[in-house]
Amino acid sequence: MIQIYHNSRCGKSRNCLTLIENSKKDVEVIHYLINPPSCEELSTILQKLNMKPIELIRQKEKIWIENFKDNSLNDKQIIETMVSHPILIERPIVIMGNNAIIGRDLQKVEVFIS
Repeated sequence: MIQIYHNSRCGKSRNCLTLIENSKKDVEVIHYLINPPSCEELSTILQKLNMKPIELIRQKEKIWIENFKDNSLNDKQIIETMVSHPILIERPIVIMGNNAIIGRDLQKVEVFIS
């Protein structure tokens, strides 16, 4: 089972989902803007991505720039910020088992899901 944390308004996310659907593999689409992950779920995702919380933040988003950019936040606070403002989560996130990638590069996604 492949999971994708998907934002239907994002072209890269839509393209990634199409690629996964075309692979004919089972996919679970998680609309994370409607159903944001919990702090625990996001921590697990970060472990699977092998990333620090700040690396998953969309730092050019207006809400980040205006409210958080100049603050000194620890990892827990950054995770809490993403849970409260899921638009800040980089997308799409593709998960298979204990591994995950950011699915912006379709060639990497193709290799990842094969």
